[in-house]
Amino acid sequence: MSTQEREVDVVVIGAGAVGENVADRAGRTGLEVVVVESELVGGECSYWACMPSKALLRSGQALAAARRLPGAAEAVTGTLDAGKVLARRTSFTSDWDDASQAQWLESAGLGLVRGTARLAGPKRVEVATAEGTTTLVARHAVVLSTGSEPVLPDVPGLAEAQPWTSREATSAKSVPARLAVLGGGVVGVELAQAWARLGSRVTLLVRGALLRGQEEFAGEVVADALRADGVDVRSGAELRSVSRDAEGFHLVLGDGSTLTADEFLVATGRRPRTGGIGLETVGLEDGGALEVDDSGLVAGVDGAWLYATGDVSGRVKLTHQGKYDARAAGDAIAARAAGTLEGTAPAWSRWAGTATTSEVAQAVPQVVFTDPEVAQVGLTAAVARERGFEVRVVDYEIGDVAGASLVADGYTGRARMVVDERRRVVLGVTFVGQDVAELLHAATIAIVGEVPIDRLWHAVPSYPTISEVWLRLLEAYGL
Repeated sequence: MSTQEREVDVVVIGAGAVGENVADRAGRTGLEVVVVESELVGGECSYWACMPSKALLRSGQALAAARRLPGAAEAVTGTLDAGKVLARRTSFTSDWDDASQAQWLESAGLGLVRGTARLAGPKRVEVATAEGTTTLVARHAVVLSTGSEPVLPDVPGLAEAQPWTSREATSAKSVPARLAVLGGGVVGVELAQAWARLGSRVTLLVRGALLRGQEEFAGEVVADALRADGVDVRSGAELRSVSRDAEGFHLVLGDGSTLTADEFLVATGRRPRTGGIGLETVGLEDGGALEVDDSGLVAGVDGAWLYATGDVSGRVKLTHQGKYDARAAGDAIAARAAGTLEGTAPAWSRWAGTATTSEVAQAVPQVVFTDPEVAQVGLTAAVARERGFEVRVVDYEIGDVAGASLVADGYTGRARMVVDERRRVVLGVTFVGQDVAELLHAATIAIVGEVPIDRLWHAVPSYPTISEVWLRLLEAYGL
């Protein structure tokens, strides 16, 4: 076993989508960047989250969309071919082989060390590899992009039963006859619908409402859609204990009832992966929460050298927002190395992820890829009121828009616009309906740009498209 020491400009721990982005941005300026990865280059999103989960959902959505159109509906016979859906899912993960993504790192001029990394003092990273230990010494920055991990609730027997997490649920090789799902967040509702449409008998256990944190009507509409797909949605359900034997999982619920399932997906949240990465060697708590500024600098560490991006940073746990913060961090690292940025990165500059945290124009877009989709950005009405804004809420039924009626017969959906009446700008927008995800970027631009309502009136939507809902929302507002 060998021991090596190597000096580079920047070390990025974690080669997921976020780590790749921060490395790319810093590396574009000529800095020597090395990325360390213990699993697959491309990370959670590529192999166990964003891509495979959406691939599992897409075929069912296409089939459902065809059945909403006379002429197309008559041409559709039979049900989904689960084997081919799973095969298509696997194609998006390259059968869990990261060769192509590793080649991309090389083509971008970025180094790759495969192994398990931990901090070993200021600007020092020890990597345990198959050949021995490599110590990387950073001239300018170390970036933690170690992601997050699923959290299992403290329920008797649950951990011992070894339930599915999102990883197993997105990489399964066959359809379970009976699937129980715990959790009504994005992962829970998306995968409940995906597996139900693939032929599994799904029971969804939720303590409260679905999609908490979204506008209330979003969770209600998705719950109705899941029930229409045959999902047994049980609200107010509490899990008391779990056991597992040859017949499957046996769940005891709070009301004393029992449920047996062949597989059990627990989707009750994730926590930043900060344990065992050497935080204590730089004066931070092992496994503790990290606090970062908008350029990704970690608080509580002497000198401007330790950054954190993505889920591990404690900011928004969304791939696209993590990549946005990563681009800011990579640019900030390069600017500080060149001496063109000193002190705090200015808000809304290329070195700051201001859209993630701005109280006035917080613009974090999110899509729940169920059928119907939920697309939301900015503040909900409830959060806007809590923050002291003078709020006006405008709702409109998307099915009343001509373009929506062309998309599907009997189109149902709803749009909500949350307006700050003092400044007359949009604070938040939610769309619920078929194919609404593509409407979201326009709303994000309106919020980031703080575009006045009176000026939005002059952004004319094309006819006949669902985007005409913008015109109807503004008319309902009173323009």
